[in-house]
Amino acid sequence: MISVFPETSGQFLINGEWKKTQDVANVINPAKATEVVGEVALCSETDVTKAIDAAEQAYKVWSRTSVEERAERMKEASQKLSRVIEQHVSLFVRENGKTIVEAKKDLLRCVEVMSKGADNLMEWWKPEPVEGQAQKVQIRKRPRGVTAVISPWNSPMILTFKRAIPAILAGNSVVIKPATYCPLTVISCLKEIEASFPPGVINVVTGSGSVVGEALCNDTRVRTIAFTGSTETGKQIMSQSANSVKKLYMELGGNDPALILDDAVLDEDAIKRIRMGILRASGQVCSAIKRIYVHKSRYDELIDKLKKEFDRVVVGNGIQPDATMGPINNQTQYKFVTELLERTKQSAAKVETAGRKLDAASWDEGYFMLPSIVTNISHDSELVKTEQFGPIIPVLPFTDLDEAVEMANDTEFGLRASVWTANEDTAIAIADRLEAGAVFHNNHTVFKDLRLDFPGIKESGLSRETRWGSLELFTDSYGFAD
Repeated sequence: MISVFPETSGQFLINGEWKKTQDVANVINPAKATEVVGEVALCSETDVTKAIDAAEQAYKVWSRTSVEERAERMKEASQKLSRVIEQHVSLFVRENGKTIVEAKKDLLRCVEVMSKGADNLMEWWKPEPVEGQAQKVQIRKRPRGVTAVISPWNSPMILTFKRAIPAILAGNSVVIKPATYCPLTVISCLKEIEASFPPGVINVVTGSGSVVGEALCNDTRVRTIAFTGSTETGKQIMSQSANSVKKLYMELGGNDPALILDDAVLDEDAIKRIRMGILRASGQVCSAIKRIYVHKSRYDELIDKLKKEFDRVVVGNGIQPDATMGPINNQTQYKFVTELLERTKQSAAKVETAGRKLDAASWDEGYFMLPSIVTNISHDSELVKTEQFGPIIPVLPFTDLDEAVEMANDTEFGLRASVWTANEDTAIAIADRLEAGAVFHNNHTVFKDLRLDFPGIKESGLSRETRWGSLELFTDSYGFAD
């Protein structure tokens, strides 16, 4: 079955001109694997070089554009995008697998990133005086140059816009590489806004990481790379970028622990927050809860309540309003998660599958999985040690809080964590000991204020927290003194 393709199918953008190539790959609907949603262009190394050429030339003009004009153009672009959000929801669901609610929320947050980023720019750009010096000193800011934005398939819209928009606002030009599995909505939305900026400020190239990604990393004119994706790919990008000194911003993999203490409030709202922390986007979230450590005195209660909450989950095609969880995004990830679950079942662990199928007749047509709770599992098991990136959650009891913290930290990852307790002081004391870029109290979610960004530590990321919508990540500061 082939549907009508979106206008941007198979297109890429260089210097304000939308182009096509004969070398393309299909973009598949994960809820119906026989449906081709559109095509993605497989750009060549030459295409990437031309995109960087265009970005380099555009930077010379855009970097000298006043902050007032940059903010005004971004406001205009945000208004353009806000007017077409509704017409992009269906496309996003069909290529990504999110539910309608999840997809629309991501798209609206992209508009918010643009409008609030423009609002922040003027205040943030002001020179900062350094007090108490023997001479008059200011800290001033300037853009860095060509910026590469390499985004993932799990949340491609928000994780593209949260990197590209502040880079543009700060005066940089960008070359964006969307994920091959899920590029169409990103490209279509960029087509809505790119004309608000001079040609070459926004460029889009698509294709494999081994060609497009490597070419972006190798080019010495690329001064900054913003990447969201797996830790292994992040390491490859670091290696490929080593021929020049680039600024790297990376949000990488996670194996987030949730610690549930003996005094935790496990009412209906709390259990719903835990479920959302696990199953948002079918568990395909870097900062989802990947393992739970619960005090032994609350273990049976949590398992019982979590089972009942999981049983309310309706898995199906995200385009159907009754679906509360969609499919796994692609065949490769589906194979990984299902095989991991099968190996877990063959061990001594107890796997209990919950939820219901929205449409049993079409179940095998997509990459659908019901959510599973795993108990009687050891801390050293594959499921606990691996970033499963799917709707499976291992739950382990503890009696000693120090041991629980030690187990929570016993991973190469350090993206997010959460502490569930009635005592905020206790939560803060534990948070100080947890090795994570951010710790939530009685929740495991995202920051509601999109200006806030807290990359992970250890192998979960590079760069540090920002309170200005990531504007800091795409600039250099310099001292001006008399």
